[in-house]
Amino acid sequence: MKVYRAENASRGTILADRVFSAESFAARCRGLLGTRELGTGEGVWLRPCHAIHTCFMRYAIDALFLDKENRLLHAGTYAPWRMSRYVPQSRGVLELAAGALARSGTRPGDQIRLSIREDLN
Repeated sequence: MKVYRAENASRGTILADRVFSAESFAARCRGLLGTRELGTGEGVWLRPCHAIHTCFMRYAIDALFLDKENRLLHAGTYAPWRMSRYVPQSRGVLELAAGALARSGTRPGDQIRLSIREDLN
């Protein structure tokens, strides 16, 4: 599993330092299910992905729907037992600890940069 650093290149802010990729069908289905919390600076990048849910989760998350160029199409904070809308242009969803959007000032249209963490791969 690859580990990435996610930053908002448009605003010069760090979203997360430890973002794990979930690219296989099984990894995307599992996502964050069964985890107790998602710490500040942690996240999961689901791709491909057009919609998410937080069923069976114990905590809220921020979700960023990214297009093929990693521009933010849609974002929201999802409490447990919620479903996102379907975002057809989305090529992946970045799930982060709740509050990451507010702390970073991230807005739709922002360019998100995901770079591989060589020290953790």
